[in-house]
Amino acid sequence: MKNPPNHPADSRDVPEPIRGDGTGWWDLGPRNITRDRENPDLLVPPATDAGTLPNLRFSFSDTYMQLNHGGWSREVTQRQLPIATTMAGVNMALAPGGVRELHWHQQAEWSIMLVGRARITAVDQNGRNFIADVGVGDLWYFPPGIPHSIQGLDEGCEFLLVFDDGKFSDLNTLSISDWFAHTPREVLSANFGVPESAFAYIPDHQRYIFQAEVPRPLEEDRVADPYGEVPLSYTHRLLAQKPQRTPGGTVRIADSRNFPIAKNIAAALVEIKPGAMRELHWHPNNDEWQYYLTGKGRMTVFAGNGIARTFDYSAGDVGYVPFAFGHYIQNTGDKSLWFLEMFKSDRFEDVSLNQWMALTPEDLVAENLDVGAELIDALRKEKWPVVKYPGF
Repeated sequence: MKNPPNHPADSRDVPEPIRGDGTGWWDLGPRNITRDRENPDLLVPPATDAGTLPNLRFSFSDTYMQLNHGGWSREVTQRQLPIATTMAGVNMALAPGGVRELHWHQQAEWSIMLVGRARITAVDQNGRNFIADVGVGDLWYFPPGIPHSIQGLDEGCEFLLVFDDGKFSDLNTLSISDWFAHTPREVLSANFGVPESAFAYIPDHQRYIFQAEVPRPLEEDRVADPYGEVPLSYTHRLLAQKPQRTPGGTVRIADSRNFPIAKNIAAALVEIKPGAMRELHWHPNNDEWQYYLTGKGRMTVFAGNGIARTFDYSAGDVGYVPFAFGHYIQNTGDKSLWFLEMFKSDRFEDVSLNQWMALTPEDLVAENLDVGAELIDALRKEKWPVVKYPGF
């Protein structure tokens, strides 16, 4: 297609909404070329895309940043990504010694450490405490109502928090400083059995994140607990877990089977190598909330009745797939694509399209799709990997 009149001569590297079959035309008006480059499958959708499937992508880079002495936080909830009704995510960083204050939630909290190390503390409903240090690739999980805290260690830290409610906001949680600030001092005095003067300097508002000294070594910071240890650990070393390996990548699954405390949220850490894909599949238990860690990828989601849309993802993006919608993810970069699949469920479950076809009578599949025995034979030789190379 020739350049239209007045089209800049140096615009050959500018993407245009023109498909290889000649459909579309030049975009000559105001535009955000940087965004168009980031989202090529929105600018030029595959010819198989059709319909009105809602937006299934939102970047943490496009959300509000809460800055505090001691760290920062930002969140992607149903307010930013309306389709995401089952889960919400918070990206948080703490400086060395920075504290996410003593608090608790009405929702379950699942987290993975992305950078650095932190100390977490918690006390369960039976008065048993838990104090531990977590590093890169470690998970923690606090059931609803369990009070806890997070504090950055020597190098500081950054982590992802996921909650089992799309309407959740980390700026609207239950915290110890907020409760003290809104309780009369005479009540605090009666409750704790000390003079009112002991509360002369308590905060007059929720502290949320604040700066403190780096905590002492873990063994020095432990508090003796007469009731013993919590029966189920609140942490899990996901990266230390042996992955499921395939030629196309790796998968590590963490759910109630190997992380017993995590009864509300199941997760899979997926690696897709360059040129590989996460096979055509769907999940029979709930919506899927995704967080992209490194690399570049594209996901097409099939909603039935001729509706399908394709989205491009990179580090820091959140993706979403409604319950039971078919989808696949391709690595479109030259490095491994790493991302998390998250579910409001106690178990990770998926259904492989390849496996379904392989375990269905051959004649029935052939009559449905007008395919030959070659495809069925190939499917029955597979081990149905979660990630694969095309043609594997």
